[in-house]
Amino acid sequence: MKKFALTLAALACTSAAYAFMPQAGTWIVTSENNGQPGRGFGLDVQDSTLVMQMYAYQANGNPTFYLSAGQISNDQYSAPLNEYSGGRYFGSGDRNGVQTGSAGNVAIRFTSGTTGFITFPGEAEKAISRYSFGYSSAASSLRGIWLFSRLDSLTPVSDFVQLSTITSGTSTGNGVVVSADGRFGCEQQVSGSLAGTVLCVRLTTSGALERGYQFVYSVNDGDGLYLNSSGNATSIAVMRRLGNTAGTGTGVLIKSDTADDEPAGPAQTLIGQLRSRIEQLSQAGLSD
Repeated sequence: MKKFALTLAALACTSAAYAFMPQAGTWIVTSENNGQPGRGFGLDVQDSTLVMQMYAYQANGNPTFYLSAGQISNDQYSAPLNEYSGGRYFGSGDRNGVQTGSAGNVAIRFTSGTTGFITFPGEAEKAISRYSFGYSSAASSLRGIWLFSRLDSLTPVSDFVQLSTITSGTSTGNGVVVSADGRFGCEQQVSGSLAGTVLCVRLTTSGALERGYQFVYSVNDGDGLYLNSSGNATSIAVMRRLGNTAGTGTGVLIKSDTADDEPAGPAQTLIGQLRSRIEQLSQAGLSD
């Protein structure tokens, strides 16, 4: 796999810029991540609405939780952190919790989709980060089934690959993970100007660079740049892990890389109706 190391090293001068939205999942105060029980919170952003659920402790040591919901704008959020009590407990019948007050406002400013700063009531601002407990920066974390897609108005380009075999790395990486055919490989960059990003390359059958990707990712989602055969960034790109290291699907419905012959049954009729409607709109110039 020497040609992978040479190709990745040649791309190490590429720089990238990333757009972001807060990633849904478990977040932590970065400085409090010591491997012991503590506090944390879950974030979910749908359209422009952010919901935060926090587990923490009262002054007497009793565990409690808070809920905050409101609008996020320009990567910033501020809203009351509300307290509740009286809800269902394990084995109880129907019981509705009631809001008992507010601990005060919580303010968050995001610096990426997985990092930011938070100000809790009565506390100074602290760094926060998306908690990744299943994937580290090790080369093995890149194993799985991936879809890489270039986003521009030209001819679409995508790569659907399964990264499986770990090989020796480049001078700035920690090990190249390659596909079974040996033509696609990715590596975590751990030193140099691209440290913290991932570089991927697809080679032609003769071993030349066909295209590449540079991106950052968290858990199963990434975004970054598409690189042409000269190693130059020409457009943005998105990445999605479709299957984990065991091949289990990470999406909503599809749980393997083998699909049945769909659509079938009622879907065929509905797709025909949808096609007719889209055709009408296209001919009318979307006027209605």
